[in-house]
Amino acid sequence: MRAILALEDGRYFEGEAFGATGTATGEACFNTSMTGYQEVLTDPSYRGQIVAMTAPQIGNYGINEQDNESSQPHVRGFVIEELSPVVSNWRSEMDLDTYLKQWNIPGIQGVDTRALTKHLRTRGAMRSVITTEDVSVEEAVRMAAESPSMEGSDFVKEVTTPHAYRWDPEGTLSGDWDIPSPSQNREADPLKGAFHPLPPAKYRIVAYDFGIKYNMLRRLRQQGFEVDVVPATATAAEVLAKNPDGVFLSNGPGDPAALDYVHREVKELIGKTPIFAICLGHQILGHAFGGRTFKLKFGHRGGNQPVKDLRNGTVAMTAQNHGFSIDPGSLPGNVAVTHINLNDGTVEGIRHMEHPVFSVQYHPEAAPGPHDATGLFATFTQMMEA
Repeated sequence: MRAILALEDGRYFEGEAFGATGTATGEACFNTSMTGYQEVLTDPSYRGQIVAMTAPQIGNYGINEQDNESSQPHVRGFVIEELSPVVSNWRSEMDLDTYLKQWNIPGIQGVDTRALTKHLRTRGAMRSVITTEDVSVEEAVRMAAESPSMEGSDFVKEVTTPHAYRWDPEGTLSGDWDIPSPSQNREADPLKGAFHPLPPAKYRIVAYDFGIKYNMLRRLRQQGFEVDVVPATATAAEVLAKNPDGVFLSNGPGDPAALDYVHREVKELIGKTPIFAICLGHQILGHAFGGRTFKLKFGHRGGNQPVKDLRNGTVAMTAQNHGFSIDPGSLPGNVAVTHINLNDGTVEGIRHMEHPVFSVQYHPEAAPGPHDATGLFATFTQMMEA
Protein backbone atom coordinates (compact mmCIF):
# COMPACT_ATOMS: atom_id res chain seq x y z
CA MET A 1 0.00 0.00 0.00
CA ARG A 2 1.27 3.47 -0.90
CA ALA A 3 2.09 5.91 1.89
CA ILE A 4 3.20 9.54 1.94
CA LEU A 5 5.39 11.38 4.41
CA ALA A 6 4.86 15.12 3.88
CA LEU A 7 6.57 18.02 5.65
CA GLU A 8 5.07 21.43 6.27
CA ASP A 9 7.60 23.12 3.96
CA GLY A 10 6.36 21.11 0.95
CA ARG A 11 9.03 18.38 0.89
CA TYR A 12 7.52 14.91 0.64
CA PHE A 13 8.56 11.27 0.36
CA GLU A 14 6.55 8.41 -1.08
CA GLY A 15 6.96 4.87 0.13
CA GLU A 16 5.26 1.66 1.18
CA ALA A 17 2.97 1.53 4.19
CA PHE A 18 3.48 -0.86 7.09
CA GLY A 19 1.93 -0.96 10.52
CA ALA A 20 -1.50 0.67 10.80
CA THR A 21 -3.34 2.43 8.01
CA GLY A 22 -4.70 5.96 8.29
CA THR A 23 -3.23 9.39 8.94
CA ALA A 24 -1.05 10.73 11.77
CA THR A 25 0.56 14.13 12.32
CA GLY A 26 3.51 15.08 14.49
CA GLU A 27 6.87 16.78 14.56
CA ALA A 28 9.32 15.04 12.19
CA CYS A 29 12.65 14.18 13.81
CA PHE A 30 15.40 11.60 13.40
CA ASN A 31 17.24 9.20 15.68
CA THR A 32 20.81 8.10 14.87
CA SER A 33 20.92 4.96 17.04
CA MET A 34 21.93 1.77 15.23
CA THR A 35 19.77 -0.40 17.50
CA GLY A 36 17.03 0.09 20.05
CA TYR A 37 14.03 0.87 17.85
CA GLN A 38 11.68 -0.72 20.38
CA GLU A 39 13.00 1.48 23.18
CA VAL A 40 12.60 4.50 20.90
CA LEU A 41 8.99 3.57 20.08
CA THR A 42 8.06 3.18 23.76
CA ASP A 43 9.99 6.18 25.13
CA PRO A 44 7.36 8.70 26.38
CA SER A 45 9.72 11.53 25.39
CA TYR A 46 8.68 10.90 21.76
CA ARG A 47 5.04 11.75 22.40
CA GLY A 48 3.73 13.90 19.55
CA GLN A 49 6.56 13.05 17.13
CA ILE A 50 7.04 11.14 13.89
CA VAL A 51 10.43 9.47 14.20
CA ALA A 52 12.78 8.49 11.39
CA MET A 53 15.55 5.98 12.09
CA THR A 54 18.80 6.64 10.22
CA ALA A 55 19.98 3.00 10.40
CA PRO A 56 19.12 1.47 7.01
CA GLN A 57 17.26 -1.66 8.14
CA ILE A 58 14.87 -1.81 11.08
CA GLY A 59 12.92 -4.68 12.63
CA ASN A 60 15.69 -7.30 12.43
CA TYR A 61 15.24 -8.63 15.96
CA GLY A 62 11.51 -8.13 16.40
CA ILE A 63 9.68 -6.98 19.51
CA ASN A 64 9.53 -8.40 23.02
CA GLU A 65 7.64 -7.23 26.08
CA GLN A 66 10.75 -7.11 28.25
CA ASP A 67 12.44 -4.32 26.27
CA ASN A 68 9.54 -1.83 26.46
CA GLU A 69 10.34 1.48 28.16
CA SER A 70 6.70 2.15 29.06
CA SER A 71 3.32 0.44 28.80
CA GLN A 72 2.81 1.45 25.15
CA PRO A 73 4.49 3.13 22.17
CA HIS A 74 4.26 6.94 22.06
CA VAL A 75 5.47 7.92 18.59
CA ARG A 76 2.79 9.22 16.20
CA GLY A 77 4.41 7.54 13.20
CA PHE A 78 7.55 5.63 12.21
CA VAL A 79 9.78 6.24 9.18
CA ILE A 80 12.42 3.75 7.98
CA GLU A 81 14.37 2.88 4.87
CA GLU A 82 13.72 -0.87 4.92
CA LEU A 83 11.59 -3.13 7.10
CA SER A 84 13.47 -6.38 7.70
CA PRO A 85 11.52 -9.27 6.13
CA VAL A 86 13.06 -11.65 8.67
CA VAL A 87 12.89 -11.51 12.47
CA SER A 88 15.82 -13.42 13.96
CA ASN A 89 16.15 -13.28 17.73
CA TRP A 90 15.30 -15.92 20.30
CA ARG A 91 13.67 -13.27 22.53
CA SER A 92 11.31 -11.94 19.83
CA GLU A 93 7.57 -12.25 20.47
CA MET A 94 6.25 -10.48 17.35
CA ASP A 95 7.44 -8.53 14.33
CA LEU A 96 7.50 -4.74 14.09
CA ASP A 97 4.71 -4.55 11.52
CA THR A 98 2.33 -6.49 13.77
CA TYR A 99 3.30 -4.38 16.78
CA LEU A 100 2.53 -1.08 15.06
CA LYS A 101 -0.78 -2.45 13.77
CA GLN A 102 -1.65 -3.49 17.33
CA TRP A 103 -1.14 0.07 18.56
CA ASN A 104 -2.63 1.81 15.49
CA ILE A 105 0.60 3.56 14.54
CA PRO A 106 1.29 4.09 10.81
CA GLY A 107 4.73 3.46 9.38
CA ILE A 108 6.35 4.12 6.02
CA GLN A 109 9.30 2.27 4.50
CA GLY A 110 11.20 2.82 1.29
CA VAL A 111 12.07 6.37 2.36
CA ASP A 112 15.53 7.79 1.66
CA THR A 113 16.14 8.48 5.34
CA ARG A 114 19.55 9.99 4.60
CA ALA A 115 17.90 12.63 2.39
CA LEU A 116 15.20 13.21 5.02
CA THR A 117 17.78 13.60 7.79
CA LYS A 118 19.88 16.03 5.76
CA HIS A 119 16.74 18.06 5.01
CA LEU A 120 15.77 18.24 8.69
CA ARG A 121 19.33 19.18 9.68
CA THR A 122 19.25 22.01 7.12
CA ARG A 123 15.70 23.27 7.58
CA GLY A 124 15.06 22.14 11.14
CA ALA A 125 12.54 19.77 12.74
CA MET A 126 9.08 20.56 11.45
CA ARG A 127 5.47 19.47 11.44
CA SER A 128 4.70 16.47 9.27
CA VAL A 129 2.12 13.86 8.35
CA ILE A 130 2.14 10.16 7.44
CA THR A 131 -0.92 9.04 5.50
CA THR A 132 -1.99 5.89 3.69
CA GLU A 133 -5.23 7.49 2.53
CA ASP A 134 -6.06 8.50 -1.03
CA VAL A 135 -4.98 12.14 -0.77
CA SER A 136 -2.81 14.29 -2.99
CA VAL A 137 0.67 15.41 -2.00
CA GLU A 138 -0.65 18.98 -1.77
CA GLU A 139 -3.37 17.90 0.64
CA ALA A 140 -0.86 15.98 2.76
CA VAL A 141 1.40 19.04 2.98
CA ARG A 142 -1.59 21.14 4.04
CA MET A 143 -2.44 18.64 6.81
CA ALA A 144 1.13 18.83 8.07
CA ALA A 145 1.16 22.64 8.04
CA GLU A 146 -2.12 22.83 9.96
CA SER A 147 -1.13 20.37 12.70
CA PRO A 148 -0.17 21.64 16.20
CA SER A 149 3.34 22.93 16.80
CA MET A 150 5.69 21.32 19.33
CA GLU A 151 6.44 24.74 20.84
CA GLY A 152 3.96 25.44 23.61
CA SER A 153 2.78 21.80 23.77
CA ASP A 154 2.30 20.09 27.12
CA PHE A 155 2.49 16.36 26.42
CA VAL A 156 3.53 15.59 29.99
CA LYS A 157 -0.13 15.52 31.04
CA GLU A 158 -0.69 12.71 28.53
CA VAL A 159 2.13 10.45 29.74
CA THR A 160 2.49 11.04 33.50
CA THR A 161 1.11 8.51 35.95
CA PRO A 162 -2.38 9.40 37.24
CA HIS A 163 -1.57 8.17 40.76
CA ALA A 164 1.48 7.89 43.00
CA TYR A 165 2.96 4.41 43.43
CA ARG A 166 6.05 2.60 44.67
CA TRP A 167 8.23 1.11 41.95
CA ASP A 168 8.90 -2.63 42.16
CA PRO A 169 8.28 -3.16 45.90
CA GLU A 170 8.93 -6.91 45.55
CA GLY A 171 12.22 -6.42 43.71
CA THR A 172 11.16 -8.61 40.78
CA LEU A 173 11.33 -6.06 37.93
CA SER A 174 14.63 -4.27 38.45
CA GLY A 175 17.34 -6.92 38.37
CA ASP A 176 20.16 -6.21 35.92
CA TRP A 177 19.49 -8.58 33.00
CA ASP A 178 22.32 -10.54 31.44
CA ILE A 179 22.55 -12.96 28.51
CA PRO A 180 21.99 -16.52 29.77
CA SER A 181 24.60 -19.23 29.39
CA PRO A 182 24.61 -21.05 26.01
CA SER A 183 24.24 -24.35 27.88
CA GLN A 184 20.98 -23.21 29.41
CA ASN A 185 17.76 -24.78 28.16
CA ARG A 186 16.18 -21.57 26.84
CA GLU A 187 13.11 -23.30 25.50
CA ALA A 188 12.16 -24.56 28.94
CA ASP A 189 13.01 -21.37 30.86
CA PRO A 190 14.55 -18.66 28.65
CA LEU A 191 15.26 -16.21 31.49
CA LYS A 192 16.58 -18.54 34.18
CA GLY A 193 19.69 -17.09 35.77
CA ALA A 194 19.52 -13.97 33.60
CA PHE A 195 19.01 -11.41 36.40
CA HIS A 196 21.62 -10.24 38.89
CA PRO A 197 20.45 -9.85 42.51
CA LEU A 198 19.48 -6.37 43.71
CA PRO A 199 21.32 -4.56 46.51
CA PRO A 200 19.32 -3.62 49.60
CA ALA A 201 17.48 -0.30 49.36
CA LYS A 202 19.60 2.20 51.30
CA TYR A 203 17.83 5.46 50.45
CA ARG A 204 14.25 6.39 49.63
CA ILE A 205 13.65 8.92 46.85
CA VAL A 206 10.67 10.49 45.14
CA ALA A 207 10.71 10.44 41.33
CA TYR A 208 8.60 12.92 39.39
CA ASP A 209 7.08 11.14 36.39
CA PHE A 210 7.16 13.50 33.41
CA GLY A 211 7.37 10.46 31.10
CA ILE A 212 9.80 8.28 33.01
CA LYS A 213 11.30 5.21 31.34
CA TYR A 214 11.21 1.77 32.92
CA ASN A 215 14.97 1.40 32.66
CA MET A 216 15.48 4.63 34.58
CA LEU A 217 13.41 3.18 37.41
CA ARG A 218 15.36 -0.08 37.19
CA ARG A 219 18.70 1.76 37.37
CA LEU A 220 17.59 3.78 40.38
CA ARG A 221 16.57 0.59 42.19
CA GLN A 222 19.83 -1.13 41.15
CA GLN A 223 21.71 1.79 42.71
CA GLY A 224 20.04 1.07 46.06
CA PHE A 225 17.14 3.54 45.94
CA GLU A 226 13.59 2.76 47.02
CA VAL A 227 11.55 4.79 44.54
CA ASP A 228 8.16 6.44 45.14
CA VAL A 229 6.83 7.73 41.80
CA VAL A 230 4.51 10.77 41.78
CA PRO A 231 2.53 12.49 39.00
CA ALA A 232 3.79 15.66 37.33
CA THR A 233 1.06 17.54 39.20
CA ALA A 234 2.37 16.59 42.66
CA THR A 235 3.10 19.63 44.83
CA ALA A 236 6.34 20.28 46.67
CA ALA A 237 4.46 19.92 49.96
CA GLU A 238 3.21 16.47 48.96
CA VAL A 239 6.72 15.40 48.00
CA LEU A 240 8.34 16.74 51.17
CA ALA A 241 5.63 15.09 53.27
CA LYS A 242 7.11 11.75 52.19
CA ASN A 243 10.39 12.82 53.86
CA PRO A 244 12.55 11.58 50.96
CA ASP A 245 16.34 11.36 50.98
CA GLY A 246 16.29 12.90 47.51
CA VAL A 247 14.13 13.86 44.52
CA PHE A 248 14.57 12.73 40.92
CA LEU A 249 13.17 14.71 37.96
CA SER A 250 12.61 12.45 34.95
CA ASN A 251 12.70 12.71 31.19
CA GLY A 252 9.55 13.51 29.22
CA PRO A 253 8.06 15.07 26.07
CA GLY A 254 7.07 18.49 24.83
CA ASP A 255 8.06 22.07 25.51
CA PRO A 256 9.56 22.66 28.99
CA ALA A 257 8.45 26.31 28.92
CA ALA A 258 4.81 25.16 28.89
CA LEU A 259 5.15 23.48 32.32
CA ASP A 260 4.90 26.47 34.62
CA TYR A 261 2.85 24.44 37.11
CA VAL A 262 5.89 22.15 37.52
CA HIS A 263 8.47 24.96 37.60
CA ARG A 264 6.80 26.44 40.70
CA GLU A 265 6.85 23.20 42.67
CA VAL A 266 10.43 22.28 41.78
CA LYS A 267 11.56 25.76 42.83
CA GLU A 268 10.08 25.06 46.27
CA LEU A 269 12.18 21.89 46.58
CA ILE A 270 15.56 23.54 45.93
CA GLY A 271 17.59 23.70 49.13
CA LYS A 272 15.30 21.29 50.98
CA THR A 273 16.45 17.96 49.52
CA PRO A 274 19.10 16.66 47.11
CA ILE A 275 17.83 16.79 43.50
CA PHE A 276 19.01 14.91 40.42
CA ALA A 277 17.35 15.70 37.07
CA ILE A 278 17.72 14.41 33.51
CA CYS A 279 16.48 15.49 30.08
CA LEU A 280 13.13 17.30 30.46
CA GLY A 281 13.71 17.33 34.22
CA HIS A 282 17.00 19.13 33.56
CA GLN A 283 15.17 21.77 31.50
CA ILE A 284 12.48 22.12 34.17
CA LEU A 285 15.20 22.64 36.78
CA GLY A 286 16.65 25.38 34.58
CA HIS A 287 13.29 27.15 34.62
CA ALA A 288 13.01 26.65 38.39
CA PHE A 289 16.37 28.41 38.76
CA GLY A 290 14.93 31.35 36.82
CA GLY A 291 16.43 30.44 33.46
CA ARG A 292 14.94 30.02 29.98
CA THR A 293 14.90 27.30 27.33
CA PHE A 294 14.88 27.53 23.55
CA LYS A 295 14.06 25.14 20.73
CA LEU A 296 16.98 23.47 19.01
CA LYS A 297 17.05 23.42 15.22
CA PHE A 298 16.77 19.63 14.95
CA GLY A 299 17.46 18.33 18.45
CA HIS A 300 19.74 15.60 19.78
CA ARG A 301 18.39 12.06 19.37
CA GLY A 302 20.58 8.99 19.40
CA GLY A 303 23.25 7.12 21.31
CA ASN A 304 26.34 8.91 20.03
CA GLN A 305 26.24 12.46 21.44
CA PRO A 306 29.67 13.59 22.79
CA VAL A 307 29.50 15.52 26.06
CA LYS A 308 32.43 17.23 27.80
CA ASP A 309 32.64 17.65 31.57
CA LEU A 310 34.06 21.17 31.99
CA ARG A 311 35.32 20.39 35.48
CA ASN A 312 37.84 17.72 34.50
CA GLY A 313 37.91 17.68 30.69
CA THR A 314 36.60 14.11 30.32
CA VAL A 315 34.32 13.26 27.40
CA ALA A 316 31.44 10.79 27.50
CA MET A 317 29.36 9.37 24.68
CA THR A 318 25.74 9.74 25.70
CA ALA A 319 22.19 8.73 24.78
CA GLN A 320 19.91 11.70 24.18
CA ASN A 321 16.38 12.52 23.09
CA HIS A 322 15.38 16.18 23.26
CA GLY A 323 14.49 19.16 21.12
CA PHE A 324 14.97 22.02 23.61
CA SER A 325 17.97 23.37 25.51
CA ILE A 326 18.74 25.68 28.44
CA ASP A 327 19.97 29.19 27.58
CA PRO A 328 23.18 29.46 29.66
CA GLY A 329 23.01 33.26 29.70
CA SER A 330 19.67 33.13 31.51
CA LEU A 331 20.95 31.17 34.52
CA PRO A 332 21.69 32.97 37.81
CA GLY A 333 25.23 33.37 39.11
CA ASN A 334 24.90 30.59 41.69
CA VAL A 335 24.23 27.97 38.99
CA ALA A 336 27.23 26.63 37.03
CA VAL A 337 27.25 24.98 33.64
CA THR A 338 29.15 21.72 34.16
CA HIS A 339 28.78 19.94 30.80
CA ILE A 340 28.51 20.97 27.15
CA ASN A 341 27.71 19.18 23.90
CA LEU A 342 30.82 18.99 21.72
CA ASN A 343 28.78 19.05 18.50
CA ASP A 344 27.08 22.40 19.04
CA GLY A 345 28.24 23.76 22.42
CA THR A 346 24.80 23.62 24.06
CA VAL A 347 24.32 23.06 27.79
CA GLU A 348 24.40 19.40 28.85
CA GLY A 349 24.71 19.75 32.61
CA ILE A 350 24.25 22.28 35.42
CA ARG A 351 24.88 22.33 39.16
CA HIS A 352 23.84 24.63 41.98
CA MET A 353 26.82 26.11 43.79
CA GLU A 354 25.17 26.21 47.23
CA HIS A 355 22.68 23.33 47.33
CA PRO A 356 22.98 19.60 46.44
CA VAL A 357 21.20 19.96 43.09
CA PHE A 358 22.50 18.87 39.68
CA SER A 359 21.18 17.79 36.30
CA VAL A 360 22.20 16.52 32.87
CA GLN A 361 20.50 16.77 29.50
CA TYR A 362 21.21 13.17 28.53
CA HIS A 363 19.96 9.71 29.60
CA PRO A 364 22.37 7.93 31.95
CA GLU A 365 20.21 4.79 32.06
CA ALA A 366 21.25 3.98 28.45
CA ALA A 367 18.22 2.21 26.98
CA PRO A 368 19.34 2.19 24.26
CA GLY A 369 22.77 3.77 24.29
CA PRO A 370 26.28 3.73 25.78
CA HIS A 371 26.99 3.28 29.49
CA ASP A 372 29.51 6.11 29.94
CA ALA A 373 27.20 8.12 32.22
CA THR A 374 26.03 5.48 34.70
CA GLY A 375 28.30 6.98 37.37
CA LEU A 376 25.82 9.83 37.81
CA PHE A 377 23.66 7.58 39.97
CA ALA A 378 26.59 7.17 42.35
CA THR A 379 26.96 10.97 42.39
CA PHE A 380 23.34 11.22 43.54
CA THR A 381 24.08 8.71 46.31
CA GLN A 382 27.14 10.69 47.42
CA MET A 383 24.99 13.83 47.70
CA MET A 384 22.65 12.02 50.08
CA GLU A 385 25.52 10.64 52.12
CA ALA A 386 27.01 14.12 52.42
